[in-house]
Amino acid sequence: MTRQITHGIQSTNLADILERVLDKGIVIAGDIQIKLADVELLTIKIRLLIASVDKAKEIGIDWWEHDSYLSSKAKEKELEEENKSLQERVAKLENR
Repeated sequence: MTRQITHGIQSTNLADILERVLDKGIVIAGDIQIKLADVELLTIKIRLLIASVDKAKEIGIDWWEHDSYLSSKAKEKELEEENKSLQERVAKLENR
């Protein structure tokens, strides 16, 4: 008679873990302080948010949509505003 050993541990692969983290989001926060003789010389605050784009938008984070280095729409808007500003300056100079 042969018995099989069963384990109650559920295996989870990396894709499942990543999907859960991106769905729920995770925040990692930390501070680094350098002091000498009770005098604070340097403080570095580190904040990291890992989440899916949908989750980030849901909690009100969408800075990448307004950064001209990351978004072509933001770059176009920035160029349009610069163009309008230059046209106004040219019009003022022509009126002088």
